[in-house]
Parts: sequence; C-alpha cells; structure tokens
Amino acid sequence: MIFLFVCCNTTTNKNIIETEISDFDKILDSFQVNGSILIYDNDKNTFYSNDFDWAKNGKLPASTFKIPNSIIAVELGIIENDTTILKWNGEQRKMDIWEKDLSFKDAFRISCVPCYQEIARKIGTIKMKEYLEKFEYKNMIFDSLTIDNFWLEGNSKISQKQQIDFLRKFYFSKFPISDRTIKIVKNIMEIERTENYILSGKTGLSSIEEKYNGWFVGYVETKSNVYFFATNVIPTDGLNVDDFISSRINVTKNALKQMNIMK
Repeated sequence: MIFLFVCCNTTTNKNIIETEISDFDKILDSFQVNGSILIYDNDKNTFYSNDFDWAKNGKLPASTFKIPNSIIAVELGIIENDTTILKWNGEQRKMDIWEKDLSFKDAFRISCVPCYQEIARKIGTIKMKEYLEKFEYKNMIFDSLTIDNFWLEGNSKISQKQQIDFLRKFYFSKFPISDRTIKIVKNIMEIERTENYILSGKTGLSSIEEKYNGWFVGYVETKSNVYFFATNVIPTDGLNVDDFISSRINVTKNALKQMNIMK
C-alpha cells in the first residue's frame, strides 16, 4: 500500500477515519511554514493531516471564496460563461496584471480581487446569503457595507474541514444548481492536467496587521479516485512574502506526491 512510509495515528468518528501523518510536518518545515495539510480520500472516507486541531479552526477564506462567488455569479446569470469579459474601468489596481480587461477564467486564475468585488456587489447581500445557506457555507458575516470584502477582512471564518465538505458537495453535484454552472466553474478551477491526474483548486491569502495566512484548496482527480485537499499555513519568522505565497501550492503538491496521489 502507498502509506507504508507514514508514521500515523488513526481514529474513527461516525465512519469517517482520521489518520495523522507526521511526515506532513517535515514538508511544512522544509518550506519554513507552520500549519496544516488536510487531504480527504473519497473512496476510503478517510482524512489525512498532520494537525487536525488546526484543520478544524476557522480562518478568513480570502480568495478561496472566489469558488462560491463564481458559482453564484454563473447560476444567477451575472456571468454568462468562462469567456465573459470583465472590463477594467481604467483605475489603478493593486497588481498590474489586473489592469486590463480579463475573461472570467483569467480573472479567477490570477485572482483579480477588484473583479470579484464587483461580482459580489452585483450578487448583493440577499442572494449571497440565500446561496451560501444552500451551500451550508457557514460563518460568513457581511452586510451591504461589507458585501465586497467580507472574505478578505472581518470576522468571517471557514475551516479546512469545512472547505473540503463544500468542495465535495460541489464536485458531486449536491447543490441546487445547474449542471452547466458546475461545468463552467470546474473548468476555471483546473490548474494542471497530465495523463495521470487533473489538479483543480484555488489559493487564498489574507493579511491582518502584517500577519499572513495562506490557503490552497481543491481536488485531484485520478483514473480511479478523487482526493480533496485544504492547506492552511502561516509563515515562520524571516520567510519573505514571495516564498510564502509559493509555499501554499508547493507544500500541498509535495504532500500529494508523498501519498502517491500525484505521480
């Protein structure tokens, strides 16, 4: 079996198995970050993590919220499809790559914050709350004044476990949304495709009083299974921002490769 190399501790709760993998800590240490890598094996109904307590604590969703934001926008017709053009208004933006007209797909992939703030304003508080309740995407705190930033600052929280629960329901079409919406959003989420796997997901980054928190959530489809993941990390002292930003995907990929999911 593929987990022979792992030093682990296994517990079972309501038929869901939680297996602790200490080797994930070594991966995090090698990238100078602290946190938790959480992976769910759908076939085995098993979670794997180095820190289940961390994985159950809520954090700001940051740009991982672009996933539900995208679903709602497509379902409501605010966004027609992945080629819909989001016009730049000419105003200066935080990142140069955002200062141009972008397709919906590109806006998602380069995480254009102003693009998605405009989408959230078009959705509005009533529809946003309605759909988040349908998705059981809990603990999002917002009103008409914070509709365009509540996922980036404030008291909204989501845990790694909740991220995976949401992704599983989305992937397996458990939400009251159209197949067309699911297809479009799955398409924009795709990051990497090989003959052995397809990697899909979204990163997120928040900063409160210069304290960074990073996300990478998504799933890996193989020929025989699907694995869901949610990584949440913070930098250790001295790690520069660019290295921290890249670490979110890198630590996750290393864990997935260590488990022979990506090969």
